[in-house]
Amino acid sequence: MARVFNFSAGPAALPEEVLRQASAEMLDYQGTGMGVMEMSHRGNAFMAIAEAAHADLRELMGVPSNYKVLFLQGGALGENAIVPLNLVDGHATADYVDTGHWSKKSIGEAGRYTTVHVAASSEDRNYRYVPKQSAWRLSPDPAYVHVCTNETIGGVEYHWTPETGNVPLVADMSSNLLSKRIDVSKFGVIYGGAQKNSGAAGLTLVIVRDDLLDRALPACPSAFNYRIQSDNDSMYNTPATYSLYIAGLVFKWLKAQGGVAAIEERNIAKAKILYDVIDASGLYENRIAPEDRSRMNVTFYLQDEALTPMFLAEAEQLGLAALRGHRAVGGVRASIYNAMPLAGCEALAAHMRDFERRHG
Repeated sequence: MARVFNFSAGPAALPEEVLRQASAEMLDYQGTGMGVMEMSHRGNAFMAIAEAAHADLRELMGVPSNYKVLFLQGGALGENAIVPLNLVDGHATADYVDTGHWSKKSIGEAGRYTTVHVAASSEDRNYRYVPKQSAWRLSPDPAYVHVCTNETIGGVEYHWTPETGNVPLVADMSSNLLSKRIDVSKFGVIYGGAQKNSGAAGLTLVIVRDDLLDRALPACPSAFNYRIQSDNDSMYNTPATYSLYIAGLVFKWLKAQGGVAAIEERNIAKAKILYDVIDASGLYENRIAPEDRSRMNVTFYLQDEALTPMFLAEAEQLGLAALRGHRAVGGVRASIYNAMPLAGCEALAAHMRDFERRHG
């Protein structure tokens, strides 16, 4: 079978080593005689898997001791509701920065549980940049300030960490968690679906500061209550066991690559390969402010958009899969999360250059 490079925005490619190990252990996990998918989450074997994943994630991200790491369910969209249910008690508003599709989703969901104040938005330029913090206008006493650190559809990413003083900073990091170094202590809550850089769909990673564990609204369901889940080591209800197992394998793979610092350098190099082709081209166009371009989701358009279907069809024939831009914006999107090898970006760059030579 010819090699395929999977540029899907999510669920995304997993490291080959992870897939091979999971395949080898599917029927018999380390001599237990059963696969992880069928074993009790209360049994010793799975508890060891969960504890190792927890420790490895803390190590990879340098999570301070006054933060809890939770393995939950519901994805980032679920957390859009779970965050206000856990944090707004005693506050009239929550502040959100709107940088695109997923920010708007967060704003809409939070509006069911609290009054949302949009502190800044890049809608005025069709979500092609991250608003400078000097342009933010926070409300007088918000429960928290929420940002989406990487917008997968538009291809916009924060390359800086906002400063919000005593107000907790909450971040949806679904698509760039573990792709680069961050200072966890700058955030009150970090969350993200695992299916981009951390593992398989079904698992949601949540990192929450201890002092924010007891602010839940009375209406918050117990399965979504950060304090209850923290006190029960994310085992209050049955966790997404197999997805947690896959995440644990990904964490070990990341450590073997040299950790987050090493993977960040690789991600910078991968993105540069593609942006260099775009910037030198007369056919391709990236519409995002250069300082805010995503390293995870490289979006671009062909100047003659009638050529886009041909570009994508030829890419598929070359084993360059899932490059079609999101239906909301069109164009081309190359999602190059941690598991995408350098060779995948080089192959796409070669196709881009060859296509332009023939059609530019």
